[in-house]
Amino acid sequence: MRPPRRAVLLLLPALAACSTAPLRQDRVQLPETARDTGITDPTRSAILSASYVFGQPSSIAGDAAAGAEALARLEFLAVELDVGPRWIGMDPLVPVLLAQGRVEAREAFGLDPAAAPQRAMDALYGAAAALRAGDRPRAVQALVPLTGADRAEAALTRMAAFPYLPRASQALAQARIGMHRMDRDGDRGRFWRL
Repeated sequence: MRPPRRAVLLLLPALAACSTAPLRQDRVQLPETARDTGITDPTRSAILSASYVFGQPSSIAGDAAAGAEALARLEFLAVELDVGPRWIGMDPLVPVLLAQGRVEAREAFGLDPAAAPQRAMDALYGAAAALRAGDRPRAVQALVPLTGADRAEAALTRMAAFPYLPRASQALAQARIGMHRMDRDGDRGRFWRL
């Protein structure tokens, strides 16, 4: 005996509410200031440089611009490795770890936890570009959308004394391992092989 059509239709919204599938993120675009890295693939460049900085934060001691760039790269990778079609063979745990690392980083630097990744990237890369041009007031202003006016200066100071963030560091190390594994396997993404 088939259930009445009306009962099935009434159950559909309830079943949809039970879904645990995460919402997909929108793709992000790197600003022009982030593209002049000398490496033709910005995602590979972001994986390599961010995994190094987050793994060895003392390597950028005193360089708030490098700290802002590292944070922006984490923002970029948390989206790109999740939704970028080229990275479909990446270990599916990597985007989850990157999202957790992004939460940890935003909390550590006092950045808005609800900021859209594109807005965060634009602000961080804008602050880095201003610092590299020697314009600290403009760098502070670039961060205001992420921190509020009262916390922007403190965030820049913290970027110059970049702390070790274990979740973000682990996530970026896993992204680097996953990228090398994809290289080895010819982009087939055999992430389950050791």
